[in-house]
Amino acid sequence: MKIAAPLALAAALALPAHAADSGYVKDVQAWRARADKSLRKDNGWLTLAGRYVMKQGVNTFGTGKDNDIVFPEGLGPARMGTIDVEPGRVFVKLAPGLTMEQDGIPMTDKVMGTSLETRDWVSMGRAAFHVIEVNGQYVLRLADNQSEHRKRFGGRVWYPVKIPYRVNAKFHPYEPQRHIEIVNVIGEVSEEASPGYVEFQLDGKRQRLDALEEDGGLFFVFRDRTAGDTTYGAGRFMYIEGKPAANGTVTLDFNRAYNPPCAFNKYTTCPLPPRENILPVRVEAGEKYPPRKAG
Repeated sequence: MKIAAPLALAAALALPAHAADSGYVKDVQAWRARADKSLRKDNGWLTLAGRYVMKQGVNTFGTGKDNDIVFPEGLGPARMGTIDVEPGRVFVKLAPGLTMEQDGIPMTDKVMGTSLETRDWVSMGRAAFHVIEVNGQYVLRLADNQSEHRKRFGGRVWYPVKIPYRVNAKFHPYEPQRHIEIVNVIGEVSEEASPGYVEFQLDGKRQRLDALEEDGGLFFVFRDRTAGDTTYGAGRFMYIEGKPAANGTVTLDFNRAYNPPCAFNKYTTCPLPPRENILPVRVEAGEKYPPRKAG
C-alpha cells in the first residue's frame, strides 16, 4: 500500500501555521543564499570587464591600443590574436606562442558557439571570454575573474521575508501566443514571445503582469513604486518554474524577486519592463538596492 504520501500530507496539514511559515521562510532564505553564490561564480556577472560589438571580417584583439578590440590593461599581451566574423560563424585564432583553454583543454584556435545553447567560455590567464549573437550582431563578452569589483562585492541585500507577498494568481493564456516589444538598457529592441499574463490581488487591488517564456517556466520583468527608492530603478525579475496548473493557478513569490545583472555590472544589457508590467503599488519584498558594500 502506498500510504507514505497521504500520511506525509496529513502530517503537513496538521502543522500549526507558524511552523509552515517558518519552513517557507527558511526555504526562501536558502534560495537567496544560492542566488548570492551564483552571482559570485567564475565568469559571473561580477567578473564582466568588457562588451565589444565586433565588425564583419577580421577583428584584432589584445591590450594594445592598435587593436580593433582593446582589452583592459593586465588582461593579456598587446596582440592576442584575431577573431574572424562571418554570418553564422565566429573563428578565434591566437597569435603564435599563445594558448587558451576550455574546460582545461589547451587550444590555439576555435569556432565559437554563439547561441544560448552553444556559447562557451575560453580562458587566457585571468581573462575569459565568449561570444553571443544579438539581433544579427556578434558581441564578445569579456570576464576578469580577479577583478576588484568581484573581490569587493559585499553581498545582495533583501527585504525580510513577508508571507503576504506570496500570492495566488490566475494565468490567462494568449491565444494565439503574443509577441511583446522588450527594450533593454542600451536601447536595443527585441520581440519576445509571451504565452499569457497573470492576474492577482496586491495592496487590495487587482494587478496584472505579462509573462515571458524561459526554461519551461514563466519569467517576469517588472517595476513597482519602490524602484529608484529602495529597489533597483530599472526594475526586477521574477521566475516561476514549470507550467501553470490545469485550472490556471500559479503562485507569485515576490520574496524571490531579484535584481537584473545590470544592477551589479555596467557591461550587461538587461531588459526593461514593458509598459504593462509597471505596477502602481510598492512591492516591499525581494531584493533591495544598492547591494551591500564590502568592509
